[in-house]
Amino acid sequence: MDPPLAYPQLKPAAKPMERRRHRRVKVAIAGRYMLESKQEYPCHTIDMSPGGLRVGAPVKGRVGERVVFYFEDFGRLEGSIVRTTGDGFAVELNLAPAKRERLADLLTWMINREEEEDDANRRHKRIVPKQRETSLIVNGGREIPVRVVDVSVSGVGLQAEELPEIGARVELGRRAGKVVRHFKGGLAVEFQRLIPIEEFDADIVL
Repeated sequence: MDPPLAYPQLKPAAKPMERRRHRRVKVAIAGRYMLESKQEYPCHTIDMSPGGLRVGAPVKGRVGERVVFYFEDFGRLEGSIVRTTGDGFAVELNLAPAKRERLADLLTWMINREEEEDDANRRHKRIVPKQRETSLIVNGGREIPVRVVDVSVSGVGLQAEELPEIGARVELGRRAGKVVRHFKGGLAVEFQRLIPIEEFDADIVL
């Protein structure tokens, strides 16, 4: 079950010049949002940047109204409505610098995935989690002990004595993916779904 939405306490909106520095990209992600009335509605993104997003939404709200979103891939996002559109509204996001950086990383991955899938995954910011020993289930059957080398929002590098074939379907904890390449002493797995930015830190458990 999705976590309940909480009404945000926002800082003053950023200046318009800041919004123009962010490149908006077309991305369609389903989610939900809550207006100041405390009513929740479904929505979907139309385009997005680390500084703002435009959504298709059944209830538009008013310019200046505070709004909080929840998307499975992006987690909780907060902001203020800056304009309404024919099918929804546009929002200026209010994010901490670290979360803005993680959102930018997710959007970069989404932009490049189809054209430069493997190269884009390597460009992602990677972290080394505190818990590194785990196991990999291959094709729904055998279990292989592995050690996490590093992890990004889109994939993970693993050390292993046994290397499943490239293209093999695997599960790492509750995350499904596929083997995309081998390297000396290990393998790289691309996740089926991005790790939500709310979970992406050194405490993550794979």
